[in-house]
Amino acid sequence: MRNLAEFTIPFKGLKLGKHQFEYELDNRFFEHFEYEEFNKSDVKIDLLFEKKSTMMELTFRATGTVNVNCDLTNEPYDQPIDSELFLVIKFGDEFNNEDEDLLILPHGDYEVNIQQYIYELVVLSVPQKRIHPGVEDGTLKSEVLDKLEELSLKNQKKKNEDDIDPRWDKLKNLLNE
Repeated sequence: MRNLAEFTIPFKGLKLGKHQFEYELDNRFFEHFEYEEFNKSDVKIDLLFEKKSTMMELTFRATGTVNVNCDLTNEPYDQPIDSELFLVIKFGDEFNNEDEDLLILPHGDYEVNIQQYIYELVVLSVPQKRIHPGVEDGTLKSEVLDKLEELSLKNQKKKNEDDIDPRWDKLKNLLNE
C-alpha cells in the first residue's frame, strides 16, 4: 500500500514547538485501505504536533460521523465518532512500530506518515456491535424487527400454551387423581 502524500509530515523543516494540522476524511480515505464497512463517512482529524529536541509528541482527535449498517436490522444509521490517540516519536537505530504508543524512526529520517494511525483511530472508535439508536429506544419501525418479535421466545411460549393437545390434559388429570 502506498502512502498518501497529504498524510506525510516533513518534520525536518518544522520549528521546535506546537503545530496544528487538520484533515477531513471521507470514504476515499477508507477505500485506500480497502475498508468498506462505512456507507459514508464525515470525520475531522485535529492533530497537535509538538516537536521537541529529541522527540515528537502527536495528539490525534477524531470527531464526526460514519454511516454504518445496524447488526440487528441492517438499517443504515450515523454512528458518532469522538476519540483520541497519543503517539510519541523517537529516533533510534532502526524503524520500530511494535508499540502502539511509540514509534521509533531511524536517525536521518525527515518525514513521518500518519495515515495508518488515523485509519486505526477511526475504525477502532466504532463499536464492535453496531445497534441503531432506534432499536435501543424502541422508535425504529422495521420489517426485520417485526419478524424478530414475531419469532421471539416469548411469543413461542404463548403459542405453545394455546396449542396444547387436549389429550395431554386428560393424562395430567390421571396423574393428579
